[in-house]
Amino acid sequence: MLETSYLNGEFVPSEDARISIFDRGFLFGDGIYEVIPVVNGVLIDRDYFLERLSRSTGEIDLAWPCEASQLLAVLEELIVRNALVEGYVYLQFTRGVAQREFQYPADVTPTFMAFASALSILDNPLAASGVSVVTVEDLRWKRRDIKSLNLLGQCMAKQQAALCGAYEGWMTEQGFVTEGASSSAFIVKNNTIVTHPLSNSILPGIRRRVILELVEEQQVSVELRPFQVEEALEADEAFLSSATTLVLPVTRIDDNPVGNGKPGPVAALARDLYLAQVKATAGLDRKSVSQ
Repeated sequence: MLETSYLNGEFVPSEDARISIFDRGFLFGDGIYEVIPVVNGVLIDRDYFLERLSRSTGEIDLAWPCEASQLLAVLEELIVRNALVEGYVYLQFTRGVAQREFQYPADVTPTFMAFASALSILDNPLAASGVSVVTVEDLRWKRRDIKSLNLLGQCMAKQQAALCGAYEGWMTEQGFVTEGASSSAFIVKNNTIVTHPLSNSILPGIRRRVILELVEEQQVSVELRPFQVEEALEADEAFLSSATTLVLPVTRIDDNPVGNGKPGPVAALARDLYLAQVKATAGLDRKSVSQ
């Protein structure tokens, strides 16, 4: 987290940002969040994140604290004040401060918090080496399509993965992979990408959406269907996507090699296509980006 954050209309030193103990985000996880990549000081996939934010807040009847144009102005000012070149901005809306009662309170002002963090997104060494995942039980609630603050299930999955020495946990229900703890999950078989269809069971990942758009333009076959752990173990390739990684190949699942145990061509294509689009959005010269 960088030096300056935003809280309820003010840019403040991050160490001085404070919220009430009665904020419903703190008490109930009653709120929505988003993570937006920043490259060359530019917000990436801006329209898609606004669309998903609007959908998530609508699903829980959470009013926005400002107009979309004001929200973008805040995030862009946060980038400037922190001199952020590459990384991400995190924003969070909660229902606001009220007495601790389960039903939604009336006439309460939403809380709006945002901060920035520096991170290398374009030049990620894991893209060349690949990452390992372990399968964990999906313990989350039934509305995973909402990007809510209720992340305890994901924290438990990440912790289990860390204890196993893995980069990510792939969550499973009845033998089928839903998604990663903080990523979307894909496998590749016979040059066909397979990933879980959109439903209440998974988050509508923005990187997932862009990847599918980009590969379909290249006539890469895609199947939107659940896949079992056994199918993933027999896949030619696997990969994941998230806001801070874009695309990373998965080379081991439950300590078993995927394919030949090395990053595959379809994952590499997906990453290259995404990098090219990010570069175009961020106004970067092609030669300035590590492929």
